[in-house]
Amino acid sequence: MDWSHYRFRSLWALPAPPGTVYDLLEQAEGYPRWWPQVREVNRLDDTSGVITIRSVLPYDMTFTAREVRRERGAGVLEIAMSGDLDGWVRWTVTVAPDGSGTIARYEQVVDVNKPLLRRFAVPGRPVFRANHWLMMRSGRRGLAAHLARARQGGHDGGHQAV
Repeated sequence: MDWSHYRFRSLWALPAPPGTVYDLLEQAEGYPRWWPQVREVNRLDDTSGVITIRSVLPYDMTFTAREVRRERGAGVLEIAMSGDLDGWVRWTVTVAPDGSGTIARYEQVVDVNKPLLRRFAVPGRPVFRANHWLMMRSGRRGLAAHLARARQGGHDGGHQAV
């Protein structure tokens, strides 16, 4: 088993229409406004950028994200990642089963390349997984709060909320 290989899946129930959620998820440069652990997004061109993340543990992860798939009709956004993380991430946005909002499904398959994390791969694995879980929980909460501000006609970081 490669202890530096991870598969993650999260489901976010959000109180907004799928199109609204998709539009926000499509704009990666806006993530730092609502997802505190996404520290920085620097666009390189129309389909790629460099992203720096940091959750609870005191280390940053930096990777280049390159768009692989963008299908609004299917609600799918997918990137390939290289750098401290190699692999892919996919968002799939659908109507909630009860029709009252959106389910955003996050899937990620990565290999960790950061030397320190590889060194502690075996003993640190449960802690690294918990760190990821906390990051995802914060992202869901941040996006839900961002959507609530938008519904109330609020503003966010100098930009009109969508």
